[in-house]
Formats: sequence, structure tokens, C-alpha cells
Amino acid sequence: MEFRATTLTRKQLDESLARAVRYPHRHVHKGKLRLHPEVFSTPGRETNILVSRFALLDCTGSIELGPWCNIAARSRIYTHDHIHLGRRPLLALEEQHGVVWQDKKIGADVWVHDGAIILFQVTCIPDGVVIGAGSVLTKTPGPWEIWAGNPARKIGERRPLEPGELEELLARPRYRLPPSG
Repeated sequence: MEFRATTLTRKQLDESLARAVRYPHRHVHKGKLRLHPEVFSTPGRETNILVSRFALLDCTGSIELGPWCNIAARSRIYTHDHIHLGRRPLLALEEQHGVVWQDKKIGADVWVHDGAIILFQVTCIPDGVVIGAGSVLTKTPGPWEIWAGNPARKIGERRPLEPGELEELLARPRYRLPPSG
């Protein structure tokens, strides 16, 4: 069986990023999206990354994406937060002081699944991290960890494969619906 590439061409990536990158508080600060140079260095591929055009990348602060990342549809990565202190109207606080922001670094081979939200306080997502679908990440994970839930918590780790383990997984019988009649 032959599979198609899941990474994007440079043109597809540019089109996706044009829709996904947002500047909701450019009056406070306008960050940049930086792609690590290794995103463009895999032989035979224009890029080695996938960013859905339906993702939201808040570039109030800057975001750096590492190689081999997958940022799925409806996922949201925030670099800003609103000031929630005191008992003044929050909109009045924002009008007077703006929002707080910081930059965010996303390492290599990070997967952010459909609908996951990465909040402002997470400044670094190390290499190999997986964030489950619909999760709300409020803490910085460790390298190669799998996080899921709301709020997200560590549920596992990505470990090296044992010899033959992948082949065994792929050879397992799959559930199939009975034939319709």
C-alpha cells in the first residue's frame, strides 16, 4: 500500500499560515511566526511540517515552530492573556493596560491534535510532545510526553520501539463492520 505525503508543499504551507496566523492584539504587540530552518531541509520534500489552515496561531507574541510538527484543525495556540486582577471591569483594564504576552517555542516532532488549546502560560513545548484532541494545556510538558484532558495532564510517554513492535502492530487484525445485506 502506498501513502501520500502528509507534509505540505511550500505553497500549501504559505496558504495555510495566511489563514491560521492571527494578530488579535497588534495594538499591544505584533509578534512573528518563525519556522525553524530544519522545516525546509528534508531531502525530497519542500517542508516537513503540517499546519492546518483551520488552526489559530495567536501571534501577539512570537511563535517558533520546529521541524516535523503537526498543528491540527481547530487547535489554538495563545501567546497572550487578559489581565484578570482586581474588581474593575475587565474591558476597562484592557483599554488602559492592554494584554500580557510572551513568546512560545514549539520543538521538533510536536503534535497538537484537533481542538487542543495551548494557553499563554506554556512558553515551551519540548521535542516529541503529543497534545490530545480537545485538551487544554496549562503547564509545560517534558520531552516525549503525551498529555490529554481538560486541564491536560500527562497520560503517557513516547518511547523507542522494540524490534518488530511496529510490524506486529500493523499486522494485528482490525475490526470491520459486517457486510451490509
